[in-house]
Amino acid sequence: MKILIDVLTPKQCMLFAKLSERLRRDQHEVTLVTREYREVDQLLKIKGMTAQVVGKHGGGNLSDKLKASAQRTLELASFVAELQPDVAVSFASPETSRVAFGLGVPHVYLNDSPHSEAVARLTVPLVTLLVTPKFIPKNAWTKFGIKEDKIVQYNAIDPWIWLKDFKPDKKILKQLGLETTKPIVVFRAEESFASYLLGVASESPSWTTLLESLLKSNFSFQAVIIPRYDAQIAHLTERFENRATVCKSVIDAASLLTYASVFVGGGGTMTAEAALLGVPTFSCYPGKLFLIEEFLIRKRLVARETDWRKANTRILKILKDPKSAREVQSTRAKELTDSFEDPIEVIVKAVEKVS
Repeated sequence: MKILIDVLTPKQCMLFAKLSERLRRDQHEVTLVTREYREVDQLLKIKGMTAQVVGKHGGGNLSDKLKASAQRTLELASFVAELQPDVAVSFASPETSRVAFGLGVPHVYLNDSPHSEAVARLTVPLVTLLVTPKFIPKNAWTKFGIKEDKIVQYNAIDPWIWLKDFKPDKKILKQLGLETTKPIVVFRAEESFASYLLGVASESPSWTTLLESLLKSNFSFQAVIIPRYDAQIAHLTERFENRATVCKSVIDAASLLTYASVFVGGGGTMTAEAALLGVPTFSCYPGKLFLIEEFLIRKRLVARETDWRKANTRILKILKDPKSAREVQSTRAKELTDSFEDPIEVIVKAVEKVS
């Protein structure tokens, strides 16, 4: 079977690396496509994945997003028409959804983000099957125009796909110049270009104020910042020069998180990764709680704290005894993941079902 997979984000690199490996092991022919996007370009190289570049990321401006998506749809239509795949697979790709529907190619569509309404409205009505975590109720999707019998669910959250057999690489510490003798606090910059955050994300997010406060405390710790975009790299490097390590290229984030004492993020994929890896995790997401974050908060794996003063107090308490805090978090994470199934098995069955 000939399968096309569209890879648009760092999360999708991790997820589709596992899926494509499994599909190829089952003797399927897999072709990956992507777009010009800094983090994805670098992560594909790190993972040793080869993908055809079709189009580019539209940035944070609505007009540019629309034009980039329209142009990519045209280019992808030509590519898919020539490839003639039996099945297309994407994670909420508007372009793949439109092209697969227009060319009559069955489309297995993954998504765990009904809060991204603009993308859902453009994609969900067009797909053949939607594959999603079980904790997201089906009515979160049917309101976008898909029937319940077209929704396939699995008992897990997406990062479990690549974390269930993950083995950390300690070389990440040397790469970033970090010591094992001092606590590491990791900060993930906000997804300021996402459609659901336009007009919501602040130019000075609360986590930067939090970091400033922690750096002024009497605690000796190592701060690491993982930006998303070039503009963030430049700004954060200047602001935290010589006080924090700003990652200027894509890193093995899961390995870094394995050795972290605390993680502070915006409620996205890395927040979920940290939580499942047993890292005390804080979310500073500025918008309305979305379902993944609610799920992890209910499981006491994520603490949502948008008040930097309260977060400062809680993190300093953890840094007094980081080992104990990690033991508590790790126990909770294991209790949850012991109940998970392997999402890859569910996805593969969905792909085989529509072919």
